[in-house]
Amino acid sequence: MFLADANPYLPAPSFVDSGDTAWQLTAATLVGLMSLPGLAILYGGLVKKKWALNSAVMCFYAFSVVLLVWMFWGYNMSFGQPLGWAIGPINNFLGVPGPALGVAAETGQAAVPLAGAAFPPLRFAGASMIYFQFVFAAITPLLIAGSVLGRMNFKAWMIFVPVWSSLVYTVGAFSIWGGGWLSALGALDYSGGYVIHLAAGVSGFVAAAVVGPRLLADRLDFEPNNLIMAFAGAGILWLGWNGFNGGDPYFANADAAAAVLNTNIATAVALLCWLVLDYFAIKKPNAVSMINGMITGLVAITPGAGYVDGYGAIAIGVAGSVIAWVCMNRLGRLAILKRVDDTFGVLYTHGVAGLVGGLMVGIVGNPTMIEYLSSNPKTSAVSVNGLVYGGGWHQFEMQALAGGFIIVFNGIMTFLILKLISLIVPLRESESDMIGGDLAIHGMDPMPEFGPGSPLTPVANRV
Repeated sequence: MFLADANPYLPAPSFVDSGDTAWQLTAATLVGLMSLPGLAILYGGLVKKKWALNSAVMCFYAFSVVLLVWMFWGYNMSFGQPLGWAIGPINNFLGVPGPALGVAAETGQAAVPLAGAAFPPLRFAGASMIYFQFVFAAITPLLIAGSVLGRMNFKAWMIFVPVWSSLVYTVGAFSIWGGGWLSALGALDYSGGYVIHLAAGVSGFVAAAVVGPRLLADRLDFEPNNLIMAFAGAGILWLGWNGFNGGDPYFANADAAAAVLNTNIATAVALLCWLVLDYFAIKKPNAVSMINGMITGLVAITPGAGYVDGYGAIAIGVAGSVIAWVCMNRLGRLAILKRVDDTFGVLYTHGVAGLVGGLMVGIVGNPTMIEYLSSNPKTSAVSVNGLVYGGGWHQFEMQALAGGFIIVFNGIMTFLILKLISLIVPLRESESDMIGGDLAIHGMDPMPEFGPGSPLTPVANRV
């Protein structure tokens, strides 16, 4: 064979591993499906009929605009070079804003400059990392939407999402995942219990308080318009969470598989616990409550999915479900909490469950659950040593510190952002638009009914 006959082409640079790349892109797509169509049809089925289209449109808008924010400056603010600013003892809380659109960013080897020493060199291109982290950034404002459905002015929502994603989400992501100050102290969040769910729960609750409640008629009568559609959305969330938690080791390794299994264990346990609690409280298996139980399990296991074993997953499922149920159905009756109209109780299903799951990492984190092995006998493998396994209270304290920071920072920033937006546009739809819902706001009814004069009624049958 002549040398000229040899094929000189290679499929990829030497750093690329096809298995890791394929899993990372698959995981990212699963997480994306949780937003679209998952949350869009979950919300569309759970809301009153006149709000079905508005809730879905809010989801599609947020997903789209966050992608542009992420590509132009958000990704590097969350995972890029540190900005170097410091506020008292808090430093390295934000990355340098900048686009992630060039050839080097997309096809070069993925890396997290400040956190890279915490895991092996990544074996996929930057585009895989950028897109994977985008779908996490995108789903967070969609979760916040669950607190303000049924009254938030769509124009205000259009401003709120990119501003909140730029100024709030990025700080939490960099502080914990991007190698920032909380990460340096040892705080952990395997896949977003704090960065996403606690942040969304707190910000959603604050937003609900600032925007104000739904119309009284809607608060009294907000029955789901299509529970089967809602369950379809919930099912997409459950299985999509395999990518949510399974993709976060950044490798198709044993810990990724364990994270997927633990996610499903905790979710099943939480759903069943919520179901039993409902039986004791209302003597019926409430369908909407079952979805809440499922979500609390998914959220609670997220901070520790790859740090705990199956027994730890069961413990987290029970703790997350029971505590969130009590908070929603008992503490939620307190006057100070009842005054805030959190449409779908995001504070409880995401905020409380995320915080409980994060704290449980410091209790049931198992040091023999290895996320990354070490080839150097002088360097320990990467794992977590919780209180139950003799690790003492240190990890729990770091988890509490990180949770406290997310709560305070998100609460204050969300309040300030909404107050500033209110100077530009009203935060609430007008009363007439809230009465009309989809037809008034979007000019169409997504589910028109047949009847005399309806455009869907055959002409021969019209009166």
